[in-house]
Amino acid sequence: MRAVVCLKQVIDPLTPATSLALDVQDMKIRVRAAAPPVINGFDEQGIEAALRLRETIRELEIVCIAASERFNTDVMKRALAVGADQLILVQDPSLDTWNSYPVAYALAAAIRQIGGADLVLCGRQGSDWDNGLVPYILADLLAMPLLTLAKRVNIADGKRVEIERVLADGSMTMEAALPAIVTVTSELGALRMPSVAARLTAARKQPRQIALADLGAGAPPALAPEVIDLAIPVTGRNCTFIEAADGPGAGVRLAETLLETGAVRLGMER
Repeated sequence: MRAVVCLKQVIDPLTPATSLALDVQDMKIRVRAAAPPVINGFDEQGIEAALRLRETIRELEIVCIAASERFNTDVMKRALAVGADQLILVQDPSLDTWNSYPVAYALAAAIRQIGGADLVLCGRQGSDWDNGLVPYILADLLAMPLLTLAKRVNIADGKRVEIERVLADGSMTMEAALPAIVTVTSELGALRMPSVAARLTAARKQPRQIALADLGAGAPPALAPEVIDLAIPVTGRNCTFIEAADGPGAGVRLAETLLETGAVRLGMER
C-alpha cells in the first residue's frame, strides 16, 4: 500500500513583514533577507498522518512529492528525516506561481508516473497564498473521492479510509473507498521531531528530482482567476488619553469621547 503526501515549499510564516518585498511586475512576494523557506505547516501534518498510519500498517510506503520552480533540498529532506521512504521534487520555472492548476497538474503527473497511490494526503491549504485548491483539482484529475479537514485518518480493511472531520461546533465521521484523497488540518497535531541519527541519515540521501517536461503531462489549461494587485496590509492604531481632575470627571469625558467618535450610541438613537 502506498500513501503519497503532497508538499509545498513556502516562505516561513514567521518571517517579519519588514523582510518581505512585493514584486509587482511578476505579482509575487519576495524575501529580502536570505531566510530559508520551510515546508508548509499543514503539509507537515499530512506527513504525520501518514507516519501514524504506518504504525498500524507496517507495509505502507510513504512517498512525498512537491512541485515548484526550485527547492532548498536541506529543508525538503525533513520529510526523509522523519520517515518518508521517497522524496520526489518536480521542478520547472512555471511552477513558481500562485496558480493552483499547474501545480496540481504536476503533482498528478508525478503520482501517475510512480504507479498511482492508494491514499493521497494534502494539507488543507498553503500558508503563502491560502488558496486551498490543489486537493480539489487533484481529486478531479485523478478521479478520486476527496475527504476534507481531517483531524484523524484511519485505513479500514485495506479498502476504505475513515476520517474524523473538523466542524465549527464539533466533528463528524466520513469514509470513502480507496483510492482517495484526504486533506488534514492543524487539529491532527504537529509533525514529530526527527532524531539526530535520522537527520544524519537523511542528509546522505538524495531526493529524486524530475523536470516537469519529463513527466509528459503537457500544458495545463489556463484556468485561474487573475491577480491584478498585491499589497502588504497597512495597520495602525490611535490612542486617546482621557484626562480629568477626578474619577467621575474622567468617566464623563470618556463617555463624551465615545459618543463623539461614534464608538457607542445612546439607546434611543437610530
